[in-house]
Amino acid sequence: MGYAVVLGEALVDLLDAECDGEPVYRQAVGGAPLNVAVAVARLGGQVQFVGSLGDDALAARIRDFLSRSGVGLAGAVTALAPTALAVATYTGPEPDFRFYGEPPSYALLTVDDLNADMVAGADVLYCGSIVLLHPATLAAARHAWSLATGLRVFDPNVRPRLLAGPAALDGLRGVVAEFAAGAHLVKLSSADAALLYPGEPVEGVAAHLRELGAGTVVVTLGAAGAVVAPAGGDPVRVPAPKVDAVDATGAGDSVMGALVADLLADGEPVEPAGWHERVAFALRVAGLVCESRGGATAMPTRAEVVNRFAG
Repeated sequence: MGYAVVLGEALVDLLDAECDGEPVYRQAVGGAPLNVAVAVARLGGQVQFVGSLGDDALAARIRDFLSRSGVGLAGAVTALAPTALAVATYTGPEPDFRFYGEPPSYALLTVDDLNADMVAGADVLYCGSIVLLHPATLAAARHAWSLATGLRVFDPNVRPRLLAGPAALDGLRGVVAEFAAGAHLVKLSSADAALLYPGEPVEGVAAHLRELGAGTVVVTLGAAGAVVAPAGGDPVRVPAPKVDAVDATGAGDSVMGALVADLLADGEPVEPAGWHERVAFALRVAGLVCESRGGATAMPTRAEVVNRFAG
């Protein structure tokens, strides 16, 4: 088995919670790409995290957590900035994130910081999320994308609070089209799809991304499962398992992590049915994540997934 490179942000989430009847914020290591990297490692894959981390105690906690989770840090650089915070409040099915920290510690990776040999040697390269909104890290992601010789996977992971109006959304839409055109796999949520392509059904969004050049597209639908439009096949809805959900943080990232782990283990499926089976497994991973509080800390092992959904 080879290894994956996950390029993106790591930060600290402050999650809306309650203690003794009083509102509090629970601290957790976070960032969608970090969640993906941890999910890959927990599912048995070799993975390197590439990104910029701050120079404070919170960054030290991020490094320690990643190391203990089995995620490599050879491609992580230290930036002279405090660790960015993402404050999450819950007013609906999707958490509302507000981001704090200027400059953002996660957006200081440059092209010169990339380990070109590490990126080029990866069997799977993940790029995406909010680092694409910053010129320096966007340039680094583009360069990594151009270096990749393995499979390329992409997740826009749109955060509306970081988009300063229609022009910013149009710019992001262009970046999504650019990366999707060269991706073997694109994963996005139904919320991402609705923001990027308003009024378009998710099957239509998947078809559009395929037309741009993406190999396979997966659109997650929360408790309703996912739509998968595999290379060489029509869009198919895959149901999610029934679970006792308590916290959906990181669920979509766990879907991507499971898909990346399986790409590392077995490459791309030859037949569309192979993608259906992999998405069904990824949704079981996400279901188990939803049964625990926390994002990265809730990522399960393969044995835990098999045991939870045995029979």
